[in-house]
Amino acid sequence: MAHTATITDAEGLAALGICESLLIALTEQKIITEKNAHDLLTDVVTTHSEAATQSIAPERHHAVVEIITRILSGKNGSVPRD
Repeated sequence: MAHTATITDAEGLAALGICESLLIALTEQKIITEKNAHDLLTDVVTTHSEAATQSIAPERHHAVVEIITRILSGKNGSVPRD
């Protein structure tokens, strides 16, 4: 079944793209170090991993963890679709 993008999907992708670009710009301009950017993303993973354990619907938290983990591994944050 094909996935139809919704406004919510577009908002999420826009926010992801903006945040990725901001982190890149901040590190390139030496406003923050790459370690600071890495630590920030690691904190996001930790927060959402913990939130997933307490949530009655943890899927969204798991999705956030997957996206941020892709960014931490040097890949684009957008998750490829089948």
